[in-house]
Amino acid sequence: MRRDPAATRVAILTGAVFIPAGLVKFAFHHWELHAFEEFGLPWPFALELLAGVLETVGGVLLIARRLVVPISALLCATMLVAIGASGIGHGDVIPSLTLAPALLLALLFLLARALRPLKRPNDQVKNPPNG
Repeated sequence: MRRDPAATRVAILTGAVFIPAGLVKFAFHHWELHAFEEFGLPWPFALELLAGVLETVGGVLLIARRLVVPISALLCATMLVAIGASGIGHGDVIPSLTLAPALLLALLFLLARALRPLKRPNDQVKNPPNG
């Protein structure tokens, strides 16, 4: 991941978006909790705190390009919940139907780049097809 300039840029930008998004859940706890309750999510208090920690810590880890695969997978789940519960279910266009889908695409890009097979300079085709 560190040798992939495109993935590095996407990880840093995505992480930079998630950090303040997560911190908002602590700075404006009552407002965010009310939103989670309105979305009809189970255990809104616990989910709000979990989302805040995951987004803040996940953002930091993405910027550091550490644990990219598990963090991206977890943040994909949070974006799917945001899109479904807040955006589609509750009609919140901003950020749930604008920023959340963009972040979901960025996270899927990071997962694809991190999970693709590595190509090493010494890899050669042993028996090329005769054609």
